[in-house]
Amino acid sequence: MIILGIDPGFERLGVAVLEKKTNSKESVLFSECFKTSAKLEFGERLKLIGIEVKKVIKKYNPEVLSIETLFLTNNQKTVMHVAEARGVIIYEAINAGLKIFEASPPQIKIAVTGYGKADKTQVMKMVKMLVSIDNDKKSDDELDAIAIAITGLAHLSTVYKKMSC
Repeated sequence: MIILGIDPGFERLGVAVLEKKTNSKESVLFSECFKTSAKLEFGERLKLIGIEVKKVIKKYNPEVLSIETLFLTNNQKTVMHVAEARGVIIYEAINAGLKIFEASPPQIKIAVTGYGKADKTQVMKMVKMLVSIDNDKKSDDELDAIAIAITGLAHLSTVYKKMSC
């Protein structure tokens, strides 16, 4: 199974594609931090996000999009922009026939570390232990996207186990 994990944003978008083979560790096929320039109009930034997501879906042909839900923040403008970016991402995934899995930050922390209040350092350390990943320095956004994809795979594994009982 191939899964696309996305840490949504409009300035920085964490993108990861993971593959889970039967009885083996997940491997990272692709990860990046896709950036848009603050000098661009917001609509143009959304367009670029859509183009990037569509390109990754076409190249890696995932079955599922695993994406982080919004979290509350004091900056309402940022939340609205991230929500709009999520809309573009989900639109492209649905257009390509992907199933959608959404996870909250605590759900991601539980799936990766076993503790819903884990800090960023703990999550990043576990991500590197859970998947086959090259030793190149990965951005926080990439590692977050990998964690989101791991969460989606863990959820799907549970669902498939229940279905086969």
